[in-house]
Amino acid sequence: MERILERYERYSYAERQLNATDHVETPGSWTLEHAKLKARLEVLQRNQKHYAGEDLESLSMKELQNLEHQLDSALKHIRSRKDKALQEQNNNLSKQVKEREKGLAQQTQWEQQSHDHLNSSSFILPHPLNNLHLGEAYPTAGDNGEVEGSSRQQQHNTSVMPPWMLRHLNG
Repeated sequence: MERILERYERYSYAERQLNATDHVETPGSWTLEHAKLKARLEVLQRNQKHYAGEDLESLSMKELQNLEHQLDSALKHIRSRKDKALQEQNNNLSKQVKEREKGLAQQTQWEQQSHDHLNSSSFILPHPLNNLHLGEAYPTAGDNGEVEGSSRQQQHNTSVMPPWMLRHLNG
């Protein structure tokens, strides 16, 4: 690994020297540029083989340890990125679940309210209208001002009917 780094530094230094002294492009500079790019390509291909576990016999113990350290660092970085992505995905899914639960709770509440409203409507009577004697004569006031058939009037008042209907029955 040290040899690779030394070669890289040598070529980098040569490139800086070339850029500092001569900005005119000549055929010789193209040859030098080609050589540098070719060397970089070799280094990258060799590193790729080493990362894939190939051609490890030529590496020293120190180079192998350095390669192992690089692989461990890369693996930790990949795992942290993956954990972060999974955590974000989990948070998004959790938000979606909460929103759906909230929507279902609102829908259930609305359905319950509409069901309760239908059951408590003044037009639906829970008891049959057996106590109503429709078609009979309404009670009339006697000579002393008392209403005849006051027991019948109490029956009408105890029946389950809305007050506006009772007013019509009571006269």
